[in-house]
Amino acid sequence: MVLKYSSVEITPNKGSILSKIISVTVRTIQKDAEEKKASFNPRPYFRLFINWLYDLTTTDGHHDGSNFQVLTAFANAFHLLQPLRVPAWSFAWLELVSHRSFMPKLLMSNSQKGWPFFQRLLVALFKFMEPYLRNAELPEAVDLLYKGTMRVLLVLLHDFPEFICDYHFSFCDVIPSSCIQMRNVILSAFPRNMRLPDPSTPNLKIDLLAEISIAPRIMSDVDGTLKSKQLKTEFDEYLKNEAAVAGTRYNVPLINSLVLYVGIQAVQQLQQNKANASASVQQIKHTPTMDSFQIETATEMFTNLITSFDTEGRYLLLNAIANQLRYPNSHTHYYSFIILHLFAEATQEIIQEQITRVLLERLIVNRPHPWGLLITSIELIKNPRYNFWNRSFTHSAPEIEKLFESVARSCGAKAVDEGISVQDGSH
Repeated sequence: MVLKYSSVEITPNKGSILSKIISVTVRTIQKDAEEKKASFNPRPYFRLFINWLYDLTTTDGHHDGSNFQVLTAFANAFHLLQPLRVPAWSFAWLELVSHRSFMPKLLMSNSQKGWPFFQRLLVALFKFMEPYLRNAELPEAVDLLYKGTMRVLLVLLHDFPEFICDYHFSFCDVIPSSCIQMRNVILSAFPRNMRLPDPSTPNLKIDLLAEISIAPRIMSDVDGTLKSKQLKTEFDEYLKNEAAVAGTRYNVPLINSLVLYVGIQAVQQLQQNKANASASVQQIKHTPTMDSFQIETATEMFTNLITSFDTEGRYLLLNAIANQLRYPNSHTHYYSFIILHLFAEATQEIIQEQITRVLLERLIVNRPHPWGLLITSIELIKNPRYNFWNRSFTHSAPEIEKLFESVARSCGAKAVDEGISVQDGSH
C-alpha cells in the first residue's frame, strides 16, 4: 500500500522495500512448496503477484524507468521460482511470466533492456521441459505445460518477432532436436518491417535480395561454450592455418556454438573478399560452385566433420546448420549453400539421406516453416544438379516415395524422375 499510493517514481528506498518484500515472498513460496510437496497450493501466491503487477506497474510512458525497475524485480523473483527449482509452481509461474501486465510491458520498456530478463525466463522454462521433450515422454501435466508454452511462443512470434530473432540461438540450444514444431516456430520469426519473398516464386534470385547481404543481429552468447571448453582460440587458429581441431563430439551446445561461430567468421570473410573483389566475381551465388576464394577453410571444416562424424554426430551437426535457415539474411544464405554443398559433394549416400531427413522432418510438421528451410528444400528438389529424385532412398518404399512427392508439392517445387512428375501446387 505504501508503494502503491506514494509518488509514482520508485526511489532507491522504495525499490529496496519492494525487493525485500518480494524476497521474503519468494523464500516463503520455496519453503511452503518444499514442506507441502503435492499438497502445495500456488493460488494464493499467484493472486498476490497478480495484484502487485496490477498495482505497481503503469501504462504511462512517462514513467518507463519506474516500470522497468519494478518489472526487473519481478523478473528476478520469477527466475528464483523457475520450474526447475519449484516444480509445483510451474503452471502459476508460466501464467505470471506470460501475463499481459508483465511480459509485454517488460519487452517494450526501456529500449529493449528488458529482453535479456525475459530471455532468461524462457530458457529456464525450456530447460525444465527438455528431459520430457527429449524422451518424448509427456505426462498429462507436462503436456499441458508444453501447450501453454507453445501459445506463449505464438504470441511472441506475432507481437515480438524481433525478440525471438535475436535470441533464436540460445533458445534452440536448450530445445532437443526431437522437438521440431517448437523449434520451427522460433526459426520462423522475422522482423516486422521485412516482407518475405514467396519461396515458390519461379526463377527467384535470392542473390539479388537486398536482405541477403545483411547479417542478422544475434544477442545470444555464441562463443561462450567455445570459451568455456577452451576451444575458441584453437578454432581461430584452425580458420587461419587449416589445422585440425579436436572437439567434444556429442556436446550439443558446443556443436551449436561451433557451427554458428564458424559461419559468422566465414560470412565476415566472404563479405570482406566481396568488397575487395572485382564486380565480376563479387556476388555469392546460390549454387554448389562458389568461387574458390569463397570455399575456404570453414566450408572444408564442415565437409571434414560431416564425413568423420558417425550417424548421431552427423545428425546433430546438420540440425545445428539447419537452425540457421531463417528469414532472408547473410547467415541463411551461407548455411543454405553449406547444406546444398554437403549434399552435392557427399561421397556416401547416407550423408545425403541424413541431410534430406533433417530438412524433411522440419517440413512435415504443421506450419509455420522457416523461409530459409523452404528455399533450401525447393532448391534441392528442383535443381537437376543434385539428382535428388534418382537417389535410392527416395524410392526405398512406396510410402516414402509418396511422402517426398507430397512435400515437393507443398513446397511448390517441380521434379521429374523416370515417370514421377511432381506438379506445382500446395495442400
